Amino acid sequence: MSTFSAPAPPFTHTFRSPVRPTAAGLSLASLWVAVFLGGFVIREPAPYELFMLVLVSVWAFFGLKLSSGIGPMVVCYLVYIAGGLLSVTVAGNIGQAAMYIAVSGFLVITAIFYAAVVAEDPRRLNVIRSAYVASSALVGGIGILGYFGLIPGAELFTLYDRAKGTFEDPNVFGPFLVLPAAFLIRDILTRPLRECLGAIALTALLVLAIFLSFSRAAWGLLAFAGLGLYLLVFIGEKSISRRARLVGLAIAGTAFLIALLAVALSFDTVSSLFEERARLVQDYDASRLGRFARHAAGFEMIMDKPLGLGALEFRNFFPEDEHNSYLKAFTSYGWLGGFSYLILMVWTLARLFPLVFQTREWQPFAQCIFVVFFGHALIAVVIDTDHWRHMYMLVGLAWGLIAAESDVLRRLRARACPPKV
Repeated sequence: MSTFSAPAPPFTHTFRSPVRPTAAGLSLASLWVAVFLGGFVIREPAPYELFMLVLVSVWAFFGLKLSSGIGPMVVCYLVYIAGGLLSVTVAGNIGQAAMYIAVSGFLVITAIFYAAVVAEDPRRLNVIRSAYVASSALVGGIGILGYFGLIPGAELFTLYDRAKGTFEDPNVFGPFLVLPAAFLIRDILTRPLRECLGAIALTALLVLAIFLSFSRAAWGLLAFAGLGLYLLVFIGEKSISRRARLVGLAIAGTAFLIALLAVALSFDTVSSLFEERARLVQDYDASRLGRFARHAAGFEMIMDKPLGLGALEFRNFFPEDEHNSYLKAFTSYGWLGGFSYLILMVWTLARLFPLVFQTREWQPFAQCIFVVFFGHALIAVVIDTDHWRHMYMLVGLAWGLIAAESDVLRRLRARACPPKV
């Protein structure tokens, strides 16, 4: 696992009493537990929600600092929720819609929390990474064992003959595993192989789990993140020998991936479902009221509905939900929420992109978070990411890094132009 020692921001506490280090250790341990619990959402409310509710409350009571650098994210999310509250007034089932927006509001609070703790001290990203990789290893392993019926109650961890692990839906299980896979892939690309044997084994486990989710969005997200990271590392590498090593790793990695998939496809149940799911366009995508037709009809419908339709109302007009996060932002949060969501996605990408090339201690995290967030923004066109807990964490981590970079630049400017006396 790669770690870094970031320069302490000016607002980082200096521990001098024998009591405060213990308090700091408890706060980091609680952060680790919170991130770890994010992988266990079989039922709602999940342990993650209950723990986060307590954690955010306690952390806020003892002085959680909100950096001005996360202001754009906070404003966009507040406008987003405001649009959702206005949209509740036109919903057919006001109670159901209000509960949906309440959950959204809670998830926004978690995004703000992650942004604040990272902005205050980016070294906490090491704790977040550790917990996320541990959670994904356990969740991915459960998904694989459940899929092949190797553990008691295996049916609890599958849905429609697809692995879902400790999630309600395979389409959330697969994407959840991509960020920790990105962390591990970057380790393999940048560190000596003898130090990466554990990372290689964990990557193989996560890749197999993502494959067995049979989520086309997760497959595409993993491919996008892997290729994106490879390009970023390759571009940033100036040594010819190290670039040659990266080419060799690409060849070896491709061969290993083919071998891994060949073993998985040797099982009849896997190969038959893969043949069905591997088609780019499914019957339910291109049918008369399929996914793409619903998207077009939905955007046309909201043209004269500035307050949207109300949360969870789209299914009353069409056979299924939106399966498009951008459309859902307009139908469930009105024009106000829809445009604020679009602005947040574009703004986050624009502000985070320069960080992937900045030689900072947190550059590895910036690169992984950027490619995975960018991938989520793309798959959001064909899937609903609105209540994905890890999506809100991604946004929070991105803005925590953006705020940390802003703080560094502010201090550099202050040193270059000291105030006149």
